[in-house]
This record gives sequence, structure tokens and C-alpha cells, in this order.
Amino acid sequence: MIALASLLVMHTAAQERGPQSTPAADVASSIGRLGALDFPVRMQAARVVRRTDAAVVVPALLQAAREHADGYVRFRALVLLTGFNDPRIPDVMREATASPNDRLREVAFGYFEQHPDAALASRWLTALDEETGEFVRPALVRALAALAATQPPVRAALVRDARRGVDYFRSTVIEALGDYRIGDAVPALLDIATSDGPLQDDAILALGRIGDRGALRTMAALQRTGPETLQPTLAAAFCLLEQNCDRHIAYLREVLGFAEGRTGYQELLRAAAAGLGVLGAAGRADALAALLAAGIPSRQEVLRAPAALSLGLVALRNTPLLISALESHADRSEAIRLLAEGFDMLEEDLEEERFYVAVRRTYWSAPEGSARRAVCDALIRALEF
Repeated sequence: MIALASLLVMHTAAQERGPQSTPAADVASSIGRLGALDFPVRMQAARVVRRTDAAVVVPALLQAAREHADGYVRFRALVLLTGFNDPRIPDVMREATASPNDRLREVAFGYFEQHPDAALASRWLTALDEETGEFVRPALVRALAALAATQPPVRAALVRDARRGVDYFRSTVIEALGDYRIGDAVPALLDIATSDGPLQDDAILALGRIGDRGALRTMAALQRTGPETLQPTLAAAFCLLEQNCDRHIAYLREVLGFAEGRTGYQELLRAAAAGLGVLGAAGRADALAALLAAGIPSRQEVLRAPAALSLGLVALRNTPLLISALESHADRSEAIRLLAEGFDMLEEDLEEERFYVAVRRTYWSAPEGSARRAVCDALIRALEF
């Protein structure tokens, strides 16, 4: 068996030279180390698994996801499986949706958001009435939202849940309604948007994402009468609705500059950074540029943390835009450092794995010696995947 140190050197040196021929016994050993207490050991084990030929590693991951004694290893194996394309993966994901392990159910529902299966709609609706896991239920909601366009009962159930239950779960439903542009939800979202409370921002952004211009009158009224801390969210929503977007992004950028050095404006600052993140995820390069311009030079946690968090969300939800921005950025290494800080705060294993897969695919599709390949190589090294 190849020593772990030698394996790590081989795979690190190889970087992105294509699938590696790793002995099956060493693959199994690396999978076992996915649950190690030390992060460097876990990280390097995952690097070995990602870079091993699929014919060898996928069967080992499938077995680990089903049978490994360590629940965390089962979870990590399931996450890593999402980076491969194999016809056996949906079966293990369907099994995992019924697992007593919350982590496995969360990953499985997250997988089915990206790989919708209309035949599972009634099963997911039944699960919606039973699932109470804090991190599982949001993943289930999004798996349902991915089916909503062709499933009226799903749309009705999600609109219903936007109006009921604890605020945390309602927030995830509202976000999903916006992300999947479920127009049936507009009346409910207008009611929530005009009610003071923690869900008001979520509802306003969801209306912007849905793109129903009938919401403009309500938003204009809120802009006149709403509190100062609501204004960044409204600015982002107006931009999503293609209303004076350049002016609203300029406002959000100004808020970051104004609030950074003043006490008492943390909530306003966080709202502005979040608004720029939403717009960056929606494809606005100038919003992403504003986040980088504000976050990179800042050494004040009050600004740097929300900027990093929003940058991380842009990276996960619009990876091509992030890579494009980094290609021409004057301080690429500092931009990636800010992104790494955002990933540390997010701890979104499944979404980060999708990001890693997208970056590696972009690396291979980019011409050798190109700025795009250099960006991807820098991301791979700095983020250690």
C-alpha cells in the first residue's frame, strides 16, 4: 500500500493532470480519513478521492455512503459522490432521503434539487409534512421548488408554507419561491413584504427574483415609508426588476463606504453587502466588483465579514461570473483570500463541492496558459480542494 504522505505528494504535484491511478486499498484508506479530526488530513484525503479514476473511486464511495461505521464518513462520501456522473448515484441518494442521519438526508435532497425527478414529487410532499430537521427541511423545500414549474400541488404546498410555521423555515421557503420564480406566490409575498418583521427582506428579494413588475408599486411605497435598514434590500429588488440598476448599485456601494467607519450602522452595512451579493449571484458584474472593492482593503471585521460572506454566496451561485471577475482583477490573491474567509463562514459542504467541480471543469476547458486556467489553478491551491 502506498504511504499516505506519498499519495498526498503525488496528487498535489499532479494538481489537475487528469484522473489518477490510485490502488483500491489506498482509496479505501483515504475514504476512511474523511472523518479524521485534523482538518489537513480530511482535506488531503478528499483531494486524493477527487483525483482518482471514477471506475475505482465511485464503487468505494457508494459502499462507504451505505455501510461505513462512521456517520461523518458516510456524509462526506455522499457529498463527494455528487462530483461524479454515474447511473448508480441516484439510487444511493434515494436511499439516503430515508436515512435517520440528518446529514445524509440533507445531501440527498440537495442532490435532487440539482437532478429533479418529477416521479418523486408526491414522495417529497409527504416528507414535507414530516421533516423537522433544521438543515434538512430547507434542502427538501428546494428539492420541491425545483419541481414546482410542472407540479401545481407542489406550488400550492410551498405557498402555504410561506405563510405558516417558524420564521426560519418560512425564510427558506420564501427564498426558494424567489429563486425558482414561482409566480403563484406573489400575493402571499406581497402580504409578507408589507408586514414588519424578520421575513420582510426575504419577501422583497423574492419578489424581485420572480420579476413580477406588479410589485413595483408596493416597493415604491416601502421605499418612501420603510426604515433605513430596509432600503438596501429594496435597492437590490428594484435592480432585479431592472429599475435604475446602476443607480441602486451605486447606492449600495456608498452605504458600504459610509457605514464602515461609523458605529451604529452594522445592520445597514450587512443589508448592503447582502444586496450586492444577491445582485452578483443574479449576474451583475458591477455588484460583484463593488463587493471586492469594499472587502479586499478593509481590515475592519464589521465590513470584511459580510463582504466575504456575500462573495462566497456569489461564488456558489454564479461560479462563471466569479471566475470571469478574477481573470482581470488587479489583486487576485487578495480576492481569493476574501473568498476563502467567506467559505469558512458558510460551511456549505454540498454547494462548495459543486463549486469545486465547476472550477475543475473550467480549468480543463480553458486553454493552457490562459488567464482563466491560472485563476482556476489559484482557486484550487488556495481553497485546498
